[in-house]
Amino acid sequence: MVPSQSARIEVIGVGGGGSNAVNRMIASDLQGVGYRVLNTDAQALLQSASQKRIQLGQKLTRGLGAGGNPVIGQKAAEESRAELQESLQGADLVFIAAGMGGGTGTGAAPILAEVAKEVGALTVGIVTKPFGFEGRKRLRQAEEGIARLAESVDTLIVIPNDRLRDAIAGAPLQEAFRAADDVLRMGVKGISDIITRPGLVNVDFADVRSVMAGAGTALLGIGVGSGRSRALEAAQAAMSSPLLESARIDGAKGCVINISGGKDMTLEDMTTASEVIYEVVDPDANIIVGAVVDERLEGEIHVTVIATGFESGAPYRTERTVVSFAGTPLFNSTQEERGAKIPPFLLNRQSQES
Repeated sequence: MVPSQSARIEVIGVGGGGSNAVNRMIASDLQGVGYRVLNTDAQALLQSASQKRIQLGQKLTRGLGAGGNPVIGQKAAEESRAELQESLQGADLVFIAAGMGGGTGTGAAPILAEVAKEVGALTVGIVTKPFGFEGRKRLRQAEEGIARLAESVDTLIVIPNDRLRDAIAGAPLQEAFRAADDVLRMGVKGISDIITRPGLVNVDFADVRSVMAGAGTALLGIGVGSGRSRALEAAQAAMSSPLLESARIDGAKGCVINISGGKDMTLEDMTTASEVIYEVVDPDANIIVGAVVDERLEGEIHVTVIATGFESGAPYRTERTVVSFAGTPLFNSTQEERGAKIPPFLLNRQSQES
């Protein structure tokens, strides 16, 4: 049983894309958080791995979905607002995962964010922007939904799927979507692990809130390193992306850093990874560093950076999402049953960089 004094963290998947991301998180055994999925499609809800499900807008949609119309998704969420509020009572941190551009995720996610803020939860949106081949209408709807969501969440991270286009050339389409789901999962894991898992550096929910409350748009950086220079590789990879070469965290005024490794992780690893990041953020930045030991990461260092506090009032910039890999796979390719198989396009990129 989770102690009553522990922060209550809820991960909520909205619509089909959000539900898929939650399924990946559950399959990868991401623990210490509660899962819930919301959808207007009753049949899709039944297929979710989450046991907590809310059918949005039962009267409006009769369980048949939103038909790709965000207005229907919004109205469905408003119909179910009381149920959403009841389900979130007592939550300290709410992650909203959604694929923007469709009906339910695009329309309902902003309503869910409003409710989460009303109950006093720190609210973080981690959403995807559609591939270009999905059409201009879907992209336009996604951009409008992202703008509405940004008004209600504390921190918003957007994963622009189309930025993966060059890297996924030749990869099966299913792997491309799974890669985007994995980035959502790793973003949630990077933040939640330093709150819920015993670490070498004591970090609590209040520390994370101090960086992410009211922070606006954020940069998500993920890096992995192995070998003698593993910490340096991981930190540098988390800050500079082979996919989004212009994305940097320079000047960030807030930063949550999760440094994870096996039992062989050293103080030098911690120092090296941290100093790489300290050199580029604002000198007076509010920086929270957590260190987590995971026996499965023997020989590796994983660094996750969530950077906030960029220029106020700046328009949302999707290029601030960073996904980078240095030297080693993010996942063991034998871990298919845990939802952790590395997509082929990442293996291809790693072989090119090595």
